[in-house]
Amino acid sequence: MNIRTLVAEFIGAFTLCFVGIGAIAATQGENLVAIAFAHGLAIALMVITLGHVSGGHFNPAVTFGMLLTGRINPASAVGYWVAQLLGGLVAALFISAIYGVDAVTTGTPAPGANYSAIQAVMMEVFLTFFLVWVIFGAAIHQKYTFAGLAIGLAITMDILAGAAVSGAAMNPARVLGPAIVGGEWASHWIYWVGPLVGGGLAALLYDLLYRKPEPPHADPQYPPREV
Repeated sequence: MNIRTLVAEFIGAFTLCFVGIGAIAATQGENLVAIAFAHGLAIALMVITLGHVSGGHFNPAVTFGMLLTGRINPASAVGYWVAQLLGGLVAALFISAIYGVDAVTTGTPAPGANYSAIQAVMMEVFLTFFLVWVIFGAAIHQKYTFAGLAIGLAITMDILAGAAVSGAAMNPARVLGPAIVGGEWASHWIYWVGPLVGGGLAALLYDLLYRKPEPPHADPQYPPREV
């Protein structure tokens, strides 16, 4: 971990939150397709441009999955989390300065009026599971050149499928900064429990099913490089 990776994580999380909340403000929350694609495009472009620098997590739930599977050490994970959460906070501050604080409040994910907190947290678990599953398949186990596009489309798909139930955050950084700025703390716990559980389960299960064993001649003195 170095300052370059932390800056990359900050910028990626900032972009997701700024573009996502900005799209909600610009459409007054009435165009779900535009909102879904705005979030997806933001992440796709950030993964393409910054993935080679930091791994392109931009999400504490993704970093948690990497931590559980030994792809990042605890100290680096904490650094990533701080950078990601700060990125979301600064984005919310800029949106508040441009659109007003009400736009930040409106752009903070929350359970749908007709759904319970349990239904919302279940949706966040499933949506984040799908997202991290795609990340592990497209960018971790196989490093496809189209990984950024696949990850962006996974976010778009998840928002289209789950926004009505939970707001489809899939990312604590997408919620904490806006909650601090907008003061919207109702059901905030959902957006930590759901994404961390879903992301952790996806990472562990994908590794269990598809991680290739180390070759028998591998030198134990040279373990896989940590972030």
